[in-house]
Amino acid sequence: MSEAKKNLIIKQRSVVEDDWQVLRLELAEGAAEGAEAQDPAGLAIPAGKVILPLPVWQAQGAALAGRVAAGEIAVWLASDERPESIKDDLAKFALVAVDFPKFTDGRGYSIAYNLRSRLGYAGELRAIGDVLRDQLFSMQRVGFDAYATRPDRDIHEALKGLSDFSETYQASVDQKQPLFRRQPRDVRPDGSDVGSGI
Repeated sequence: MSEAKKNLIIKQRSVVEDDWQVLRLELAEGAAEGAEAQDPAGLAIPAGKVILPLPVWQAQGAALAGRVAAGEIAVWLASDERPESIKDDLAKFALVAVDFPKFTDGRGYSIAYNLRSRLGYAGELRAIGDVLRDQLFSMQRVGFDAYATRPDRDIHEALKGLSDFSETYQASVDQKQPLFRRQPRDVRPDGSDVGSGI
């Protein structure tokens, strides 16, 4: 199978083949914008590994418990959904994805940070949607470790975005201490810090 036909993602700083499919709720054909999407409770879940929208998980979670335990079901959060809504189920999921509907929508960064820092999620955290090379370095800082980049872009070029910078100043999920705390400070003979009078 050619690379163009494979479903590729970036995971753990490598381009790998992905066996997960993302399920999205679609509008009925011919429906006006703003109309209701498919009914989450009645949506058929395909076989194989599937990443479900949060409303589908909320409507069908009990019936899918066996598939979750088998590692076949994951969930994705939209940028306007709160990660706290799945806090009781987080330990069940090997993978949680966060959707970026537009590359300019930064709410997914906060969702990822909260999943890692406040809710203690330790599984795979994947960015999906409008994911571009320029975002990857910042995404890894808040806890993402897998990226489904836009299919119209070169994924191998996007991979380089994870190493755009050699050092960071601020603390985040990937580096708990800011740079000034990680660097040795000069101390005067009297014990005061150089620059303390500034």
